Amino acid sequence: MVLIHVPRPPKGAMDPHRPVNALLQAQMQHLQDAELKLPARLQSNIYINAIKTEGEAGEYIRRVTEAIHHAHDSAAEKRARHARKRTGVIDIAAAAEDRPSRSAGRGKAKKRAKKKSIKAANKKSTRDRKG
Repeated sequence: MVLIHVPRPPKGAMDPHRPVNALLQAQMQHLQDAELKLPARLQSNIYINAIKTEGEAGEYIRRVTEAIHHAHDSAAEKRARHARKRTGVIDIAAAAEDRPSRSAGRGKAKKRAKKKSIKAANKKSTRDRKG
């Protein structure tokens, strides 16, 4: 892989006292939308319209990014715990072979249908005799 050299930004690129620009405001809005989907215990509850400087914006972005990473790590841990608990899948699949075949159940349905048709024929013949 080719190593690409990226020059360091100049020291004046980040001024913590400079007012927030539109790009940072848009980024904070997107992060707030993502933050509201996090569990309440991970939300920062910072009102983004009160953020006026790049330093405050950087602090908010850092806190929300850390919260998102923490939520992701917690969810991955939880998924890993549930994956370890699943051990009965093979047993269930093997037990499926012991089930009776479906054709045994169909015989009962045929018998019921036959009884029903015999009853209907008997009723019809008794009505015909009476009438």
